[in-house]
Amino acid sequence: MTNIDGAFNGLVRLAIMGVVIGAGAIAVVAVLDRLALDQRAAERRALLQRNAELNVSTLAPGSVLSCIDGGAGEAIESACEKAVFASPETAAGAVAYIGARLALLADAHAFAQTGESTIADVFAPARRAVELDRYGIVAHVLATRDGCTAERCAAFALLRDTAALKANLRAQAFDTYVARYAEVWNKPQAVAVKTPQAPAPAAGTPEPAPSGQPVSSKYDFPSAASIPPVSIMNAEPAQSKSDQSKSDQSKGEGEPAVPVPLRRPQAQAATPPAR
Repeated sequence: MTNIDGAFNGLVRLAIMGVVIGAGAIAVVAVLDRLALDQRAAERRALLQRNAELNVSTLAPGSVLSCIDGGAGEAIESACEKAVFASPETAAGAVAYIGARLALLADAHAFAQTGESTIADVFAPARRAVELDRYGIVAHVLATRDGCTAERCAAFALLRDTAALKANLRAQAFDTYVARYAEVWNKPQAVAVKTPQAPAPAAGTPEPAPSGQPVSSKYDFPSAASIPPVSIMNAEPAQSKSDQSKSDQSKGEGEPAVPVPLRRPQAQAATPPAR
């Protein structure tokens, strides 16, 4: 009996240890699953945050990045082309933006392979903009960064339609745009200087001669000797009576005479009464 009891107790202890180990393993697996879920959730949030930041950069005032993503028609795209290649800085900014877009699409594609296939719907507009490859910027980034050609490129796996991208890789479209607008970039900007214009001379006034040239002989100027000296320190001479009368007479002739009001009639003296 003693041996049987000992064996039974040993089995019980082994069973208890197995239950404990099994419970611990289940707890560890649950924790690991929870950590994995938290990690995937964090990765998903990080991807969405990066996508939101890129979208905000296209909406910034004065940004030309929206021209790369949007499809607003031929007339607007023609104006967008001039805005994207307006300067070396705007063209370089567009290249950096597309590089960030491609890196984000690659990370989203890798994340979708872990079972998060719904993430692909979030990045569908960005993927479509890359597939259109306006101005050949995507092809330029893939060729210079990843060494892609029209026949072989790992980034093709991220896309569904690669026809435009392959055509731009063959034609080197981005280099064509740069060569077209480089002439404008290197052209010096002419600064117009507005000089004030002198007022037109009055009628009959001789025009001033250019510096160093004599005045035309058709103008007759009085000499300095013919002008009598005038002193501002002496008082003006008093006018004589004859000059004063002539001045008054000229004023009377030149100006209308002021009418003198008639005198009121005086009342006649009363006739004395008859005696």
